[in-house]
Amino acid sequence: MVFAAQLGSLIAPAYACGCGAMVVDRTARVSVDRETSVVDWDGSTEQIVMRLTVRGNAPEAAWIMPVPHRATVELGDASLFSELHTLTAPVSATRHYFWPRAKDWPFGGTGGRSGDSAPAPSAAKPVEVVGRERLGPFDVARLAATDPAALEGWLKENGFELPERLATALRPYVEQKWEYVAVRLAPQESGSPLSGTLDPLRLRFASDRPVYPMRLSRLAATPQSLGLYVLAAHRMEPRGTIGGRRPEVTYAGRVDAGQVREAYPALGALTGGRPVFVTAIDQSFPRPELIDGDHELRAAGADTAYRTTYYRDELLTVGGAPAWVLSLLGGAAVVVTALLLALRARRRRPVTPPPPVTVPPPLA
Repeated sequence: MVFAAQLGSLIAPAYACGCGAMVVDRTARVSVDRETSVVDWDGSTEQIVMRLTVRGNAPEAAWIMPVPHRATVELGDASLFSELHTLTAPVSATRHYFWPRAKDWPFGGTGGRSGDSAPAPSAAKPVEVVGRERLGPFDVARLAATDPAALEGWLKENGFELPERLATALRPYVEQKWEYVAVRLAPQESGSPLSGTLDPLRLRFASDRPVYPMRLSRLAATPQSLGLYVLAAHRMEPRGTIGGRRPEVTYAGRVDAGQVREAYPALGALTGGRPVFVTAIDQSFPRPELIDGDHELRAAGADTAYRTTYYRDELLTVGGAPAWVLSLLGGAAVVVTALLLALRARRRRPVTPPPPVTVPPPLA
């Protein structure tokens, strides 16, 4: 990524945004331009750090995210995303080719560069508020629910107006006894529209396997794309496509404890300073209605390092001259020299005189 998820312009009243659903007033409009997510898993505990960039005319919005176990919520460190962006950024390299191409001399141009090539315990009551706090601009409610209709009713009573189809989309999570984080998003200044990059939120919950909730994204009306930074002991990959195109790894590499402490302090604060293998995953969903599950993440077959590289192709030259021209000239020179040497050797070869002619004696 990151790694990042690019989302198009969305219209009311409910919008999918990566691992959650965005809800606004029916008369308002909001667009989630970018969602960047980090998944950290140490084998028993998972953390998800999310940062949204939004714009529109909505004075406030609600964001609902399901989680498999009871979660704690706090503000995240925005510098985490800067560090991961720097760590996983693509690199450029020059790649030389020998024979001239269309833009090179003698076909056209003067030679040289030809261009770039290019992843809970159930509640006794239908809805239970397990926690509520104010985090910066966010009003965060942590909920447990066994009935999606009751969940919808509670959220409406508390200012989160949800469309009817969201209750259906939430049913699989209710059946699995997941819980929810409901966040009221509001601008810093009262009366201003919700716009810009919001403070990141950090969720932490127990998990014996890393999972990135994606099912609610099937509510989206426009194509979706997902970007994830996954931090674990090994290179990670999704178990399946869950209705999208094949996930693509754009970066994979290990960061040792020394690097974490010295170069990436926000990453070290998130992971507790342990060495991690960072995997950046990108995936697109041209038809989000086909999304049929959540991303379950697993260790890949090998911890193979990878980094996206953009190549700049250049014609191979020697001293400013195309190597292929010098090669042809050199080859021609070798041939001419060989012919001259052969001719010279031929001229110096001694001429063997013909054998004497023996005349037979005359007959008596």
